Amino acid sequence: MHDVPDHAPPCAGPDRVPRPPRVAFPPGACDCHAHVFGPAGRFPYGAERIYTPPDCLLDEYCPLLATLGVERAVLVQPSVYGTDNAAMLAALAAGKGLRGIAVAANDISLAEIAALHRAGIRGLRFNVVDRREARNVVPVEALRAMAQHVAPFGWHLELLINLDQAADFATAIVDLPVPVVIGHMGYPRDGARTWTDSPAFSDLLRLLDGGRCWIKLTGPYRITTGALPYDDVDAVVARLVAAAPERMLWGTDWPHVMLKGTMPNDGELADLVARWMPDAATRTRILVDNPAALYGFEAGERIGGFPDCAAA
Repeated sequence: MHDVPDHAPPCAGPDRVPRPPRVAFPPGACDCHAHVFGPAGRFPYGAERIYTPPDCLLDEYCPLLATLGVERAVLVQPSVYGTDNAAMLAALAAGKGLRGIAVAANDISLAEIAALHRAGIRGLRFNVVDRREARNVVPVEALRAMAQHVAPFGWHLELLINLDQAADFATAIVDLPVPVVIGHMGYPRDGARTWTDSPAFSDLLRLLDGGRCWIKLTGPYRITTGALPYDDVDAVVARLVAAAPERMLWGTDWPHVMLKGTMPNDGELADLVARWMPDAATRTRILVDNPAALYGFEAGERIGGFPDCAAA
């Protein structure tokens, strides 16, 4: 392994033998949140990272999607690469049916945004959790500036933030000219069990009412206080889905970096979809229709051709 800084401990890898979900996903289902890492020799991790993942490559991720019955996917730039999107862009170039969410410097030019758009990027990510300083500080000015830059391209902004520790979040984003996507159901640091009683959750519901906010139903193991099937997360999902089913998204969060406790099988995680959304029409809306609208997937666009993906 490459040298690992003291502040960047190695992470466990995912379960390498995924099983299919017990309830089949609908055609056109999309994984809206996954990461690719490495090869580290080709795409080295940044020195300022706070964790060190194992190589988790596209040629492993694509067969996982086939096992789960997922036909589209959105790759999200992980914090270990900072603003160097090269690993993700290489993956996007390897196959159809993929989109990406990049991380960019504040001075990114319109020409650079246009180039990223041609490559399949459809949004920019702000991660204010996986850092050593200024955790959960909302970068208001940067958000506003980036929103103006990306609005002409139909992009959105995505935030990873512990909403229960970011008191000014709702006022910071309420009037942005682009949609805002929130990761991991708001990622409450105090956990799922008290999240729906929090004032910040009420703020989140008001943002959903405003029509510009989307939620990723991802990473239940990041907000639970228990083991699979993460019963304490059920109430959170139920409230969010009831509030705005047309702006909910689902994703695997593969390869589950920095996971504390037992590494779940991705089939077990996929089983939560039917548990959370027993109605087939709601599952289709969240797994197929919503991602198609937000990320701009064209009719009939599928990943398919997994050997082509493996070429990356």
